[in-house]
Amino acid sequence: MNKTERKDKEAPLMSPDQFRAWRKGLGLKQKDAAERLGLKKRMIQYYEKGDRNGRPVEIPKSIRLACYALTKGIGDFDGTAPVPTSFEPPSDALAADVESGHGRQSADSSAESARIHRSETKI
Repeated sequence: MNKTERKDKEAPLMSPDQFRAWRKGLGLKQKDAAERLGLKKRMIQYYEKGDRNGRPVEIPKSIRLACYALTKGIGDFDGTAPVPTSFEPPSDALAADVESGHGRQSADSSAESARIHRSETKI
């Protein structure tokens, strides 16, 4: 088996569009997403493009799980308990979109609803 073949063909993948929708749904710039995921901004760009120098780039399971954790408001884990994020997690609708793997359209509309809700509650 070469490096481009998946070891577990049953494991779900996060597509570049889903990754971009996740980031935008949280209202994060590429730089912010990189910081929260412990990556370089360039890796965020590769994940969103889906390739690096003409070779496909798969979003690793650890990054997919970290995206899910951030969506749920978990910013870190100290070995015993989750550590909350320093930003407001998205609405439940966006979290459901991330869980179900729905594409960009529903995530973007949910993010917009969450932004409107946050601005209304601050008034």
